[in-house]
Amino acid sequence: MTTGEPPTTPRLLAVAHGTRNRTGQRQVRHLVERVRARRPGLEVDVAYLDVQEPRLEEVVTSTDRPTVAVPLLLAAGYHVHTDIPTAVAANAQVLVSRPLGPDSALAALLVDGLREVASLEPTDGVVVAAAGSRDPRAQRDVETVAGYLDGLVPGPVRAAYVTAAQPSVPQAVTAMRADGARRVLVAAYLLADGWFYRALQGVGADGVTSPLAARPELVDLVLARYDERAGGHEGPGGAT
Repeated sequence: MTTGEPPTTPRLLAVAHGTRNRTGQRQVRHLVERVRARRPGLEVDVAYLDVQEPRLEEVVTSTDRPTVAVPLLLAAGYHVHTDIPTAVAANAQVLVSRPLGPDSALAALLVDGLREVASLEPTDGVVVAAAGSRDPRAQRDVETVAGYLDGLVPGPVRAAYVTAAQPSVPQAVTAMRADGARRVLVAAYLLADGWFYRALQGVGADGVTSPLAARPELVDLVLARYDERAGGHEGPGGAT
């Protein structure tokens, strides 16, 4: 007797940005492996938008079965609104879920990371550090998560960016200190290790959290995004 997911269950295709950093590659790979282990019988694959192979376009072109692409992205910028819809447009078998962020669950994971760095006090400032995007929609998503986090920690919270948007992370750290923060902690709103994460090590903060892919609870959010979209797989393709 066959067990696991029914034959008609759509495949989960995790869509990551891609990185040249070996540690970051391993973190994303382990995240996908944990998703696969959490739901035995569900086919789980991965594709990349840049740098790594296989590229999303190649996977979509060769796909001949129902698939839900889950963007492992923390904000809805250019990749979510343009790159991914363009890549899947020609294949009605592939639907796209919402990206991982923004979500209050991500703020909860940031709190867990902060508590591993320090015992949080009202005098501690927290900077939510994202990669950065010129797309105002992505910036609003980061600010939304910073707002969620503001309700979970005792001190002030600000959103900041490594590149492409303002304020920069060093500017936010400096502003927090000027406003009287005894310590400034950086909550890395980044999926995995790489250039953006390494840039946070030199911003003058008193501590930096680990990337989110390392947190086991992220699996729940990936599967939640898949389940939302898999239930309506007979609808049109494209991001929701």
